[in-house]
Amino acid sequence: MAEDESKDGASLEALVERLKGSRRRGRQEAAHEIAMLAKADPQSLVTYADDLVDALDRPEAQTRWEMLDALTSVTSVDASVVAAGFDGAEASLFDDGSAIVRLAAFKFLSCYGATSERASDAVWPLLDEAVQCYHGDPEYHDMLVSMLEFARGSLSEKSRDALAARVAFDAESGRGYIKAYSTEIAAAVAAAREQ
Repeated sequence: MAEDESKDGASLEALVERLKGSRRRGRQEAAHEIAMLAKADPQSLVTYADDLVDALDRPEAQTRWEMLDALTSVTSVDASVVAAGFDGAEASLFDDGSAIVRLAAFKFLSCYGATSERASDAVWPLLDEAVQCYHGDPEYHDMLVSMLEFARGSLSEKSRDALAARVAFDAESGRGYIKAYSTEIAAAVAAAREQ
């Protein structure tokens, strides 16, 4: 269905309208289709970025994580249109009821933060707090993967220094995947400093 949506703007518009509907199931189905489309053709959703951001306020977890995934994809083509998603992502990052929503928010914030020095300074305090809150949780592995991408982005010196300080202990004394990814993140920060 995602291929059909990318070819038919009217169908895409109908999906976006369903995100605003009163039926939870309809919103979830639309969110899933939009997230799939965003992976295949993020450019097609740039004009709907405000609607995707608005859907971060829906009560059901699936709609929120699907929209965060879609916004992450759209960030790759136009980070300026997703900036308004910052507040919704922050609320989702500390969602007590859903680890998948927290992870989707972390991924979005990492991707958005990597786009510019200003964005990195805006998201770093949230990423830092999340790393401390969820250290060792099941989703922490994927958070570290996203943080590595963040480390390779266009960070400010302030954010880069704070990131290096955050992973230093685990890079030196951690174990398993935590040590491995922390070491990679520290290396990415060091490489960026040399450029």
